[in-house]
Amino acid sequence: MLHLLLYTVGGFFLLLAGAEILVRGSSALALRLGMRPLLIGMTIVAFGTSMPELLVSVQAALSDQSGLSVGNVVGSNICNLGLILGLSAMMRPLSVQSQTIRLDVPVMIGSSALLIFFLKSDGLSRPEGGILLLLMGGFLICSVLTSQRDRITIQSSDLGIGDIRHMKTVKMILYILSGIAALIGGAHWLILGAINLARLWGVSETVIGLTVVAVGTSLPELATSAVAALKKESDIAVGNVIGSNIFNILAILGITAAFKPLPDPGISWPSIGSMMLLSLLCLPFMKSGYRLSRSEGAVLLAFYAAYILILIQRAM
Repeated sequence: MLHLLLYTVGGFFLLLAGAEILVRGSSALALRLGMRPLLIGMTIVAFGTSMPELLVSVQAALSDQSGLSVGNVVGSNICNLGLILGLSAMMRPLSVQSQTIRLDVPVMIGSSALLIFFLKSDGLSRPEGGILLLLMGGFLICSVLTSQRDRITIQSSDLGIGDIRHMKTVKMILYILSGIAALIGGAHWLILGAINLARLWGVSETVIGLTVVAVGTSLPELATSAVAALKKESDIAVGNVIGSNIFNILAILGITAAFKPLPDPGISWPSIGSMMLLSLLCLPFMKSGYRLSRSEGAVLLAFYAAYILILIQRAM
């Protein structure tokens, strides 16, 4: 059992290191394009920190673990909104841009509703995966076009990732490639450890995906949003979470279902409902004064704690 724990813990840390390196290299490239922090948070950073979820879900699907694939995404989205966004807001109130309320949060809510609709038909098919990917492409185009009006010059300090202004292009590419390699290795270790631990302890793989794996693959989002909040970069903190949730459903499950259809994953309605409810709560919370206050962050965090307790009780 010790070696399984080492695989799981080692996978967590390798995922975290890989995501950090990938985000660093990708953000350096984005800086040279003059992209706004919000767009970087919604796209480059969100995609980079969502790579663990992508690799875990694809590898789980190829291993015929559809419950782990979908459970990882649903659990990560709940963790992103309840734990990460809630904790970030409690550390420092987060200002919210109008674009986030008009476009990004509604897309997140709509994506969650569409996933629920698809799951009612006993899983995700390849055509449904294709629909998710087409919607992901449309969202990216809309985000880029919306941000074209506000092209500005930003500094690496805006991203909370240190001085990367003078990073050479070759080094950026090496960062990106090495980050992806670390993510692949970390995902493999995490899947190997989590699946075998689930079998050893008699816990369903779906519950493991919704909790242990979901939190583990959400560590990059937690680190990025927490650092951004402390550095008063609300755009990165909020954009990272909302963007990651959209990526998780549209891109990750879309790509995973395209690789291999996901039969009925056995995700409980309390989990699906929690993801939807937290998504819906974001709209009034963020719209009130265009900020997410500490008290609203506390509500999100308390919701996540209650959700985890319910999962543990159901598993016992």
